[in-house]
Amino acid sequence: MSLRINDVAPDFTAETTQGTIHFHEWIGDNWAVLFSHPKDFTPVCTTELGAVAKLEAQFAQRGAKVIGLSVDPVGNHEKWASDIEDVGGAKVNFPLIGDPELKVAKLYDMLAADDGNTSEGRTPANNAPVRTVFVIGPDKRIKLTMAYPMTTGRNFDEIIRVLDSIQLTAKHKVATPANWKQGGDVIITGAVSNEDADKIFPGYKTVKPYLRTTAQPK
Repeated sequence: MSLRINDVAPDFTAETTQGTIHFHEWIGDNWAVLFSHPKDFTPVCTTELGAVAKLEAQFAQRGAKVIGLSVDPVGNHEKWASDIEDVGGAKVNFPLIGDPELKVAKLYDMLAADDGNTSEGRTPANNAPVRTVFVIGPDKRIKLTMAYPMTTGRNFDEIIRVLDSIQLTAKHKVATPANWKQGGDVIITGAVSNEDADKIFPGYKTVKPYLRTTAQPK
């Protein structure tokens, strides 16, 4: 069965460029962003990992840890990291999971259960579905999934934007509108009556009976 939002993110033990991790233990009380790659030394993925290396501090400011996954062995990742730094201009300080037996890719439903048990001899096209982003909360539940084609580089500024929205709406009874950015107006959820909205969000605007907006809560 495919993984859905609010499902518990499957736990696993794996080798990474920073040693063995137990995924849920590694997340701890943090948020986590797991993003996967179909193969090492692929051009689009090289630029993506470089982009995340530059943004890692921004994720950390939000209490989020980042971790990459590629179906090749960890030894390949360590060689690839040099290219990533050269292309992206930033050192890869976050772990990269090695998944040469395709166990994590299958566990996260990126590859079918009968899709073999080794990365050896497989091409990026064989592994095309292994290009998914998972945002996972401190409760170990999946908050977001986004899958990309191999020819489209991921927009990690968008993933930070979504993380900001998820964290804001987890604390306050609000939702964020289309194209929302930090500091923009937000939507009061239907769980808040007009009477309560007057107290919690004084001065809110009623655009439609079902659409009430207010300034972003502090």
